[in-house]
Amino acid sequence: MPGIDKCLLHAMELPGARGAAVVDWTSGLALGTVGEPSGSDFETTAAETAELARMAAEHSAFAPDPADPADKEPPVQDLIVSTRTGFHVMRFVETTFDSSVFLHLWLDRDTGNLALARIRLQSIAERLVF
Repeated sequence: MPGIDKCLLHAMELPGARGAAVVDWTSGLALGTVGEPSGSDFETTAAETAELARMAAEHSAFAPDPADPADKEPPVQDLIVSTRTGFHVMRFVETTFDSSVFLHLWLDRDTGNLALARIRLQSIAERLVF
C-alpha cells in the first residue's frame, strides 16, 4: 500500500496531469504535493481548494441520503471544477480517522481525460496509506 508521495506520482502519470496534492480540508494544509500548482503556490492552492471541499462536505445540500447507514465514508466522493484551460478533480479519501482528506488533481483541458482521472483517483484513494 503506497504512501502519499507514491500515490501522487501515480496521479501524475495520467495524461494531461499538471499537478497533484493531498490536502486536509479542515485545516487547508497540503500534506504532499507534486508537479506545478494551479495558483501562485501549493499552499495557497491547498487552502483555496480546501474551502470548496469543506463547503461541499459540510452543507446539507450535498449530504448523503439519510436512509443510508452511517459509516466513515466521506459525505462527497468527487468534486469537479472545469475552467477554460483545465479540470480540477478533488477525490475525498476514506481514512481511519475523521476522513478530512482529499486528493486534488489538476489536468490540462486539451490533453487530460476526465473520466480516466476519476477512475484512477478512486483507485489511488482506496490504496492510500497515511
